[in-house]
Amino acid sequence: MFDFAEGRSGQHAKAFLDGWSGTLICDDYQGYKALIKDNKITEAACMAHARRKFFELFTANKSHIAQAALGQFNAIYAVEAQLQAMPPDERRLRRQTEIKPLMDKLRQWLLDHKIKVPEGSDTMKAIDYSLKRWDALTTFLDNPHTPIDNNWVENQIRPVAVGRKNWLFAGSLRSGQRNAAIMSLVQSAKLNGLNPLQYLKDVMDRLPTQPYSKIGELLPHNWKSASSSTES
Repeated sequence: MFDFAEGRSGQHAKAFLDGWSGTLICDDYQGYKALIKDNKITEAACMAHARRKFFELFTANKSHIAQAALGQFNAIYAVEAQLQAMPPDERRLRRQTEIKPLMDKLRQWLLDHKIKVPEGSDTMKAIDYSLKRWDALTTFLDNPHTPIDNNWVENQIRPVAVGRKNWLFAGSLRSGQRNAAIMSLVQSAKLNGLNPLQYLKDVMDRLPTQPYSKIGELLPHNWKSASSSTES
């Protein structure tokens, strides 16, 4: 589900997630902190964000420390890739027996190197990013339904993020909210294996005569095209 807000204030995140409880996979955005402190939401940090700090460091100056860190992150990802098709219980067991030791090794490595690098350096910032969020980075070890990172979701919203830079303006607050609603339908249609254009065209054709009590039938997970409904 997409939402539109006028800014990045934490009050917008709070309003959007009000009443919800579960595991929230996120970066270090401060707007989520108040929600997590309420103990209704469990924080799971994105491993890709932690890895990216070292990747950017290595890309910038071929840092040997960054290269060594990337090797450890890659080893963790290599094991995780083998677990995706497994049943949840088995995935959790394998994460505990195979990935947890790698995570423990990475944490100790980060602690050992933290005392060797200059305070305030980019290397120190990369190390601190992981260490300060360590509990959240390891949430996925205990919950087999929690992914190791948020890459899948970020890939889904990338077209909107790129478009936002090109569009410059939404037109108005109401237009932004409408855009969020439409993108929610488009992405939900994709998740349900539908052709978004075909789905939206059919829904727009049927909306004027669709009874309000049956409006839920037009949602992507319930949708059947008018032709298939007629045939059945």
